[in-house]
Amino acid sequence: MTLVKDSAPATRKARPAGPATARRPGRRRENLAGYLFMSPWIAGFLLLTAGPMVASLYFAFTDYNLFNTPKWVGFDNFTRMFDDPRWQKSVEVTAKYVVIGTALKLLLALGVALLLAQSRRGQSFYRAAFYAPSLIGASVSVGFVWRSLFSDGAVVDRTQTFLGFHAGGWVGNADRVLYCLVALTVWQFGAPMVIFLAGLKQVPRELYEAAEMDGAGPFRKFWNITLPMISPVLFFNVLLETIHSFQIFGSAYVVSNTYCGPADATLVYTCYLYQQGFKNAQMGFAAAMAWMLLLAVAMVTAVLFWSQKKWVHYEEGAR
Repeated sequence: MTLVKDSAPATRKARPAGPATARRPGRRRENLAGYLFMSPWIAGFLLLTAGPMVASLYFAFTDYNLFNTPKWVGFDNFTRMFDDPRWQKSVEVTAKYVVIGTALKLLLALGVALLLAQSRRGQSFYRAAFYAPSLIGASVSVGFVWRSLFSDGAVVDRTQTFLGFHAGGWVGNADRVLYCLVALTVWQFGAPMVIFLAGLKQVPRELYEAAEMDGAGPFRKFWNITLPMISPVLFFNVLLETIHSFQIFGSAYVVSNTYCGPADATLVYTCYLYQQGFKNAQMGFAAAMAWMLLLAVAMVTAVLFWSQKKWVHYEEGAR
């Protein structure tokens, strides 16, 4: 038998368009619509954040006074800082404020959170009342009220006199005015308190019951159960409040009546930066100070992340 091949090859049928090919124009339209809705944010980021950051990085290496053309000076602004006694004073004041203010704020927030974590009548009211200062604490009006409370002859001064301490007001005293700012930041403990409350709610009650059966007291349960279980929340609050404390400006500027005194006692870093940039028209030096602050905050953040391996306990697989 002889097999004869067809002389004309079979015509191949065209493949139907796949789902990916059919949906490609639709995806492009969706992406275009998404970018269109994001365009206000993108424009704001480029014009109000990224653009000024790039400009300030350039100004940090120039002699610029807001009126004349910037003149390139290299690292002169950075080396000038370490020879400036007021810059050194601002670093000292800021470091003292960050360490004392952050520690006291978190201790009070954790203590109140432990009290509010227990079921009691009016719990929602107390939570809202303690959280309220965090909403208004950074306003200029509160700064004016705080200054009036700690001035000579005001409420705090009269209370000290009633208790037998004739110390005078805190605002005009170079040894106490910084603690006035610390008291203001500690008063705003509501935000970390709410975060601590959320962490305390996640601690299994079975751990406390087992500890009670073993005869553990309140302190042992707190040290061996509560602290390790909420250590991720504690780390988050330490990190957030430390960064926030480095950025203090409004309260120090208002409480000190805009001159960051007396005797530079409230000369926090951002206050001196503002004076150099806008009062002394040394914008190049101020830009260098701003980038030095960013570097310091980044280093502190890196140290905190490095240290968390030793005291922060995560559940297995939760990291």
